[in-house]
Amino acid sequence: MLVHSRPARRALHILFLVLFLPVFALPLLVIVAASFASSWSGTLPSGATLKHYQDIAHGEALHALLTSVLTALTALAASLAALTAGTWAALAAEKLGRRTRRLLDALFLLPVAVPSVVVGLSLLVAFSRPPFLLNGTPQIVILAHTVLVTAFAYQSVTAALTRLDPAYEQSAAGLGARPAYVLWRVKLPLLLPSLTAAAGLCFALSMGELSATMMLYPPDWLPLPVQVFAATDRGALFAGAALAVTLMAATLLVLLGVSRIRTKASYR
Repeated sequence: MLVHSRPARRALHILFLVLFLPVFALPLLVIVAASFASSWSGTLPSGATLKHYQDIAHGEALHALLTSVLTALTALAASLAALTAGTWAALAAEKLGRRTRRLLDALFLLPVAVPSVVVGLSLLVAFSRPPFLLNGTPQIVILAHTVLVTAFAYQSVTAALTRLDPAYEQSAAGLGARPAYVLWRVKLPLLLPSLTAAAGLCFALSMGELSATMMLYPPDWLPLPVQVFAATDRGALFAGAALAVTLMAATLLVLLGVSRIRTKASYR
């Protein structure tokens, strides 16, 4: 802590709570409360029920729960693809000149600089005809998510590479290790905490991606963010809140697993 005075630290903690609760915590608590509410006509919900979650777990709405699993698998596939592409590009950019590296940075940041609906439209146009016919398939959704989150993986790994002490790599090379061995046994293990953090960020962003997904999802598969939007759009706010809590729970479970991997990697 940079502030050593106890009263100053206490004041900072109070300021943090004052800013955190209404901006971050309160909206999430409202969604959780709405998912259990039977009606809400005042400041607080006037009744509690599990009906919205029972609707998710039974009958035709069971498809929504299965869709949450498919959504998580889509996000996992997109985050792994983005992490692979971003790591490879960051390692390659490390050996390039300054101008070429800036060009590569701009190329990876371009999907983030434009609205995600533009990325969705571009993929829809590009892959609507043979030989690359992906329109109407889950693969095009995974591809869109990969394009949108690769920039974050690339930037995370690039930042980690700038902080990496080159002495480890030089020592291994001086002992006769081949470049591939140095990369696999020295460099990547040192980058593992940053790689797991980038994977978690990519997964969380992919789980909540809506704009491009709305344009690309196949008719026989409704991703969970689209279901949340559709439920709230037709006025079923409490059912949409239950779906949103399901989405948050699935995301948090994966992120907790990633955080455990990252903690173990930090102490290697």
